[in-house]
Amino acid sequence: MNVRYQTPLSAIASTLTNSINSNLNLRSWLELEPEWQEKIQTALATTEIPIHWVAPETPDTLSALLQQANRNSWQVLICGNGSKLSWGGLPQQPIPLIIGTQRLNRIIEHAVDDLTVTVEAGVKLADLQRTLNQKGQFVPLHPAYPKASTIGGIVATADTWRQRYGGVRDLILGLSFARADGQIAKAGGRVVKNVAGYDLMKLFAGSYGTLGAISQIALRTYPLPEASETVLLLGTPDDIEKGVRTLNASGLTPYRADLLSPAAIKQLGLGSGMGLLVCFQSIAESVKAQSTQMESLGQQLALQTTCYRTEAEITLWQELQQLLCVPTSEAAITCKMGIIPTEAISFLRDFDQLTGGQGLGVIHGSTGLGRLQLNGDEVLGQVKNLRSRCEENRGFLTLLEAPISLKKQFDPWGYSGNALGIMKKIKTKFDPNNILSPGRFAGGI
Repeated sequence: MNVRYQTPLSAIASTLTNSINSNLNLRSWLELEPEWQEKIQTALATTEIPIHWVAPETPDTLSALLQQANRNSWQVLICGNGSKLSWGGLPQQPIPLIIGTQRLNRIIEHAVDDLTVTVEAGVKLADLQRTLNQKGQFVPLHPAYPKASTIGGIVATADTWRQRYGGVRDLILGLSFARADGQIAKAGGRVVKNVAGYDLMKLFAGSYGTLGAISQIALRTYPLPEASETVLLLGTPDDIEKGVRTLNASGLTPYRADLLSPAAIKQLGLGSGMGLLVCFQSIAESVKAQSTQMESLGQQLALQTTCYRTEAEITLWQELQQLLCVPTSEAAITCKMGIIPTEAISFLRDFDQLTGGQGLGVIHGSTGLGRLQLNGDEVLGQVKNLRSRCEENRGFLTLLEAPISLKKQFDPWGYSGNALGIMKKIKTKFDPNNILSPGRFAGGI
């Protein structure tokens, strides 16, 4: 990349070091690891790269950084561990400063009996799960990159699957964040029944760092399930649709129930046809009874049926997550999509035909939310077609990972609803000088 700086290198460095009495871990572009340079380059439309990367260790330091950025009109990019830095829109203006929250990595409080945990934004999900598991608990989050993702990054991108426990916004009890002017603000609390104040938790879930820098989050936790089993049903789209209807009418309570495109089934080495992957988690007796009933339902519908347990089950879900979330090539794109659940199977059938049997897709049967991955010379036309298909059925399609050249041709968000004016007003209230992650959200927000 042709490195050009918007502001003299010494200006930002001297301002921050002279005004903030703290260990900033402040580094210039040339001091960054190649991995971080690559992450940053995929997140910007401009050839002018950030001058500095900084990682505060305390919320007070984060606050001071944003005070200086606001005072000097420096636009900043907020991130966690950088695993999803390339998601969303591309900032069109030079970004002189990136603030990473990965050093805000303390688990503040785990109230075991209250089933809540409070953490700083930079805590990795994998580390949090290990700590919670020791007390027989977990948080039901399933982000794209479970080993690298931080809690703050998961919240900021609303990056998790929904099924029994809802989305990430449904798990947040409270949060603290640094405003654009550096002031620390709080919403919610650390207890399940806290209802005081505005529901900023839902507003910040999926805000992509455009409203504030999340510093601390309180989450619900749940008891670890005693047992788990997954049943895979394979067949034609029409037969799978019968399976979904039967499942929905059966009274069974799956932890997850996902529809898989034929290409995803083939890529995972599971067989052929469209798939329905149903996971049950509960006490051992319930799991056994429900998975047996699910297998019986599949057999009655003449669907190919396989049950996965223990390590085979864990491996299956890990491989599916890797397949859908990690691009298979530099030209591949990944998308988040939504459609009314009753149209999910029809959408996957059309998706398979449109991509010549090469498109990888999974859609949650109960919500219609899903992930797609496409590759090939006709990908732009395919994405346009699929977005139209989603919008015709009260849905959406958003580009996540994609080449910069494609994002410049095709709006990653494509939002055309009537709430854009309200969203821009909210952005102006929270960030009047437009310094926080500009351009990453819908409508160039």
